[in-house]
Amino acid sequence: MAQPAKFLTGNLFRHITVMSLTASVGLTAVFLVDFVDMIFISMLGKAELAAAVGYAGAILFFTTSFGIGMAISAGALVSRALGAGDVRLARARATNTLILGVAFGVIFAALVWLNLAFLAGLLGASDETLDLAVGYLQIVVPSMPFAMLGMVGGAILRAHGAARRAMMATIYGGVVNAVLDPILIFGLDLELTGAALASVVARVTIAITALLPIIRYYGGFDRPSLRALMPDLRPVAAIAAPAILTQMATPIGQGFVTRAMAQYGEEAVAGMAIVARMTPVAFGVVFALSGAVGPIIGQNFGAGQHDRVKVAFRDALIFVGLFCVVMATLLFALRAPIAALFGATGLTRDLVYLFCGPLALAFWFNGVIFVGNAAFNNLGHPFYSTWVNWGRHTLGTIPLALWGGWMFGAPGVLIGQAGGGVVFGLLAIWLARRVMARSHSERPAPRYPFQRQSRLMALLHMRR
Repeated sequence: MAQPAKFLTGNLFRHITVMSLTASVGLTAVFLVDFVDMIFISMLGKAELAAAVGYAGAILFFTTSFGIGMAISAGALVSRALGAGDVRLARARATNTLILGVAFGVIFAALVWLNLAFLAGLLGASDETLDLAVGYLQIVVPSMPFAMLGMVGGAILRAHGAARRAMMATIYGGVVNAVLDPILIFGLDLELTGAALASVVARVTIAITALLPIIRYYGGFDRPSLRALMPDLRPVAAIAAPAILTQMATPIGQGFVTRAMAQYGEEAVAGMAIVARMTPVAFGVVFALSGAVGPIIGQNFGAGQHDRVKVAFRDALIFVGLFCVVMATLLFALRAPIAALFGATGLTRDLVYLFCGPLALAFWFNGVIFVGNAAFNNLGHPFYSTWVNWGRHTLGTIPLALWGGWMFGAPGVLIGQAGGGVVFGLLAIWLARRVMARSHSERPAPRYPFQRQSRLMALLHMRR
């Protein structure tokens, strides 16, 4: 039996806190396993292994971003249908976003798998490090359809307000990965291959445990049908296409940073890889904001409660600000033990210390961008997310990272990257306020770029 919309009443700051913290626990469980992977790999004492994980991580970030885009589409459409009280439409949208996500995921994974050596080389990997990165990715990339099932399934659960069930799915996957890692990496002496196999099993686990609660508690899915799928292709694409483009900007920007780091040697790449693994563990709550705040904004917008949409946006900015101050203080106090945990010395340690200082505090601006993206995607302006993200990871990354590297070496690359976040975080606030001001005059079902609902499509929805 499908549940009614739950974010139309109650304290919004509390909703944001509960959704963000529960969603982040699940995300952090997965990211924590990647963090532990890096610790295990660092314990092997081979700099080329740590560097290979850095290159592989940039490419996996690229593939994961595709799944996040589809999950954003699912969450926005399902939550909006629930807010409008149309449970049947919510179930249909859940079914069709899941089918489309897996179908496109298979195609995308195949394209990436066929070009792994080229992509890793493009990032700066070479010789043994290139071979190690490609070998790792050849195992993990084919599991992308399972990752899509898990991400879209989790988004559907959060759209229903079931943040705890979405969290538990990722926790189960994280536990499976954490158990298998030491067994495969050390027990069977498989090193990177063992880490890759553990990640595949974890993805399958998350997919299964995300879909089962939807079937049992939230109305399940409709029978797959091409006739039912086609009318939803345009509304799904209207959000998914710009959302995917939005998410793709991040790994492309990170890829540029990885290549910029490569010129400073494997110590610099290893340091950047450690920072990349630490960031989502430390700021999992911030990474979860877009998916957590999206359903709250979507349900209230679908119900025409525009004042609550504005309050939700404001409270989300306050929440992320408080969290970043606390986390930056904690990281600064623990910077020496963290560096020692990875055996980081020299340039690698310098980069870890830099992240645990001012760069952690500056992460608030990234959180602002995540909240802004949630507002854009759920208020019918998803291309604003695309513009902000691409601007942040091109104009806000490339020239500033180059300038920072020229001025300060490897640390300057990270400083320049953070500077772009400040500029585009402020831009996201300004744009989001404009969108919310205009939403008062728009109908509850927002207009999408390149989408016009025809009478035939409306009739097909009614017949379902």
